[in-house]
Amino acid sequence: MSSKEVSPALSAPGRPPNPGSTAMTAVNLPDAPSERVVVPSPAETRLRIAKYTRGLSDRSVAWLFILPTIALLLAINIFPLIWMIRLSFTNLNLSMSYLPLRLVGLDNYTDVLTDEDIWNRLQMTANFVICSVGLEVFVGFSLALLINRQFRTHSFWTTIILLPMMLSPAVVGNFWTLLFQPQIGPFNYAVSLFTGIAPNSFSMTGEVALAPWTIVLVDTWMWTPYVMLICLAGLRSIPDYIYEAAEVDRASLWRQFWSITLPMVMPFLMLAVLFRAIENFKMFDMVNLLTSGGPGSTTEVINITLKRAAFEKWQTGYSSALAIILFVTVFGAANIYVKVLNRVKQR
Repeated sequence: MSSKEVSPALSAPGRPPNPGSTAMTAVNLPDAPSERVVVPSPAETRLRIAKYTRGLSDRSVAWLFILPTIALLLAINIFPLIWMIRLSFTNLNLSMSYLPLRLVGLDNYTDVLTDEDIWNRLQMTANFVICSVGLEVFVGFSLALLINRQFRTHSFWTTIILLPMMLSPAVVGNFWTLLFQPQIGPFNYAVSLFTGIAPNSFSMTGEVALAPWTIVLVDTWMWTPYVMLICLAGLRSIPDYIYEAAEVDRASLWRQFWSITLPMVMPFLMLAVLFRAIENFKMFDMVNLLTSGGPGSTTEVINITLKRAAFEKWQTGYSSALAIILFVTVFGAANIYVKVLNRVKQR
């Protein structure tokens, strides 16, 4: 048995320790070698990292930082897209899952492109995009011109105008559904106040002639502030000395608008058109809440058709082909538009 050196404070069991003695002393065990845990200092840690990355170029270090993000994007976006492309060439129908899965080539794409209902839905979507984006750009640019004057309460009114944009489409859809109720909704009573028409004699969401304009009205109300912000940024980027030089040349306000304001804000207007056109082409939630594509199929935009084919009829192969066609259409149109936008910027 090996000898141990114990401090006097611990030598007598049961006896309270002497106040003058040391509170705790080390116990040396010759048979058990002591282990030391060495914690590196921050300087040593930096030296180790520098040693490991000394042979890497700046480009390699940059790739090390962005690789996790790229892997996440591949897992969330690219893999589902590749899987959807694969399904678009099959006869997969989840309502008849007992059928064997087989490749059908381009049959799904042929069925989509030869379907007259699909072309009608695309025409309805295009009409909705053109009307809503046109109104949003006109009203948003007008509001930007007004706010840019920086009158006394312009900050307050800017905040009020931006409120619709802060709401989710689900909230906006339910909110306007209540407003459009013929019996209890205030919208019909407001129309009756100015026109004399009975409030319960028409329904904004239930009549064929009014339902499409209902979607346009609600979308314009919600997203005009977004266009206004983009236009306001363009107006604030115009230097003041250009207007001062125009005033020296005795140019009228109308001449200043056509020769200075509009040309210099045009890239911002085109950018707003691009963003809103892409978003409106993907419109689904607001239309689904307001009209569900009705009455009949009057407001059935292409995304409502895609949803019904995929999750009501369970035509997975057909709906995948339709989704690919829509993606290629939007992607191609956006690329052409961006090239035109770049040419406008270079002028």
